[in-house]
Amino acid sequence: MDSASKYLDLGEPSRSSHLWKYTPWKRVHPSGNIGEIPKLSKPKLSLSLLDGDDAPDGITLIEGGKNEVDLPDTDEITHSFLEAISENSKWTLKVDKGFHSENPVVLEIEAGDEASSCHISLDIGESAEIEIVTKVTGGKDWFGLLRTGEVGSGAILNDVLIGLMERGTMLRTDSISVGRDAHVRAGTVSSGSEKTKSDVRFRMGQIGGSVRVLGSILSTESMHLDHHIEIHHDSPQTFSRLSWHSACGGDSRTVGTGMLRVSDGSKGADAAQIFHNLLLSEKAEADSIPELEVMEHDVVGCGHGTANGPIDEQQMFYLEARGLNKQEAKRTLIAAFLNSTLSEMGSERLHEWLVSELTKKLETLES
Repeated sequence: MDSASKYLDLGEPSRSSHLWKYTPWKRVHPSGNIGEIPKLSKPKLSLSLLDGDDAPDGITLIEGGKNEVDLPDTDEITHSFLEAISENSKWTLKVDKGFHSENPVVLEIEAGDEASSCHISLDIGESAEIEIVTKVTGGKDWFGLLRTGEVGSGAILNDVLIGLMERGTMLRTDSISVGRDAHVRAGTVSSGSEKTKSDVRFRMGQIGGSVRVLGSILSTESMHLDHHIEIHHDSPQTFSRLSWHSACGGDSRTVGTGMLRVSDGSKGADAAQIFHNLLLSEKAEADSIPELEVMEHDVVGCGHGTANGPIDEQQMFYLEARGLNKQEAKRTLIAAFLNSTLSEMGSERLHEWLVSELTKKLETLES
């Protein structure tokens, strides 16, 4: 069955699932008519180093998809829908076996003024070591991004997606398989789109894999940003950490749901997650739902937690007493809060670049 037929057979997802509890599928569908599979335009993709130079040999962006192998459980609704609308916009980002780059690589996706989508397959070779930033710009209407693929055995991948859409809606689905003794650090920096629905999933099906998922989310005005993260431990001696920070202003709303699944036989698994939310106004709302499903009794540790709170008035007073005005003090505290996860997303060079992008967004905040 092709992806279009599969999607149409599934029908509307149930609101009883926490994946769809806060953001109904109709709200993020391009037309709102869930029985329709629209024809969308193709975004523009380009690959370069963070300093603007051409990407080196060993990493290539190839037009055309790659066969999916051993992918983690996915949400069939969005996965099949994004496959169907991205049939003519498939790409493979291939990193050669043993490739190493000290300079982060930027995959820029210009979403354009019209609704668009693309499917990117990640093919990270064994023992490769690389930092990849996927930067989404433009997007005044609607943009869909499906990312699938594999991280080869022994590879070290820092993978950061930063959403810099001007407005509109972004639908994102990630489904990544992590190889033996591979280490993945996956960061999400989100701000700009009026609505975001993101479903990010990893599966560690071989011994020794590790995943660290980090989020720095800034919502303002009337944004609605909904992120769901699942990490599947399906092999012994696997490790995961999920740390998600959201700063919510205006009358915006952020949603963060996390699921850590440890299957029977995953001896020595170590999994934990934490959500922190900073409320910048009385009308802002943040919902966090951390969950664990542990089927193996011989684990190192499994835990979860969440915390919400406003800006600390004593910290505001301290900064204002040292010469900052109220707006400057507020921005400083927001930046420090978001930087606690941002600083873990990669190298010093990458961190400096991410801080500069986040600072531009903070400068637009109203007092």
